[in-house]
Amino acid sequence: MTVSKITQTELIRVAHALADAARPVTLAYFRATGLAAENKADAGFDPVTIADRGAEEAMRAVLAKSRPDDAILGEEHGFQAGTSGLTWVLDPIDGTRGYISGTPTWGVLISVRDDSGPLFGVIDQPYIGERFAGGFGVAEAHGPQGKVILQCRAPRPLAQATVLTTFPEVGTPEEGAAFHAVARHAQLTRYGMDCYAYALLAAGQVDLVIEAGLNAYDIQAPIAVIEAAGGIVTDWSGAPAHEGGRVIAAANAAIHAEALAILGQSLRG
Repeated sequence: MTVSKITQTELIRVAHALADAARPVTLAYFRATGLAAENKADAGFDPVTIADRGAEEAMRAVLAKSRPDDAILGEEHGFQAGTSGLTWVLDPIDGTRGYISGTPTWGVLISVRDDSGPLFGVIDQPYIGERFAGGFGVAEAHGPQGKVILQCRAPRPLAQATVLTTFPEVGTPEEGAAFHAVARHAQLTRYGMDCYAYALLAAGQVDLVIEAGLNAYDIQAPIAVIEAAGGIVTDWSGAPAHEGGRVIAAANAAIHAEALAILGQSLRG
């Protein structure tokens, strides 16, 4: 669908209002003594806290007033249908494992999409006070160093690159083997980054983020921010990654192609 300039300005305003609403909720519980986490997973550990649920509720309250006709997809409270053709995709705390561990790599993910995919996105890190935004001609971050224009790194060989992911195992054994095939060629590999990895890619600090097992709410805001900064986000076959799954985010087309070839070769055996 075509979004007018007036509507674009309104969507940007609302996205920031959502991030503003989520910030105090997440900060109220971060590093708090006695914070409890429930396990949502039947197997393994997928934590959720009062902060996750409260932050999403705060954002939904903003949307109920500002954009009542838009649909909402949130990690904690599911899907709410709308009639406008636009959907807000919300992850109130991406990286809850990091959140309950006290590390500042978690973030609030907010995006608005139509049938073509994400149009505008925000990656907000409340504790550091950094907010990364991209879409509708915007590619910028605001934080302790003021306003910064987001621009992904220029091409460099994989042998000189930095690659990030969250879990060392990445996903299944097959997916992990494919990731590590890429990592063996890179100069530096770092783990445990959650959504902050995608913010660093958009800020020109790293070259690749490779993950698996993602959901739509994990990746749609990063897609908007990274593409606005000149980067590329696809699945491991080079197709759109809007719904999650296996995701590769790259600073530029050259390193995307180099890493994609290694992933494909590993998966084919």
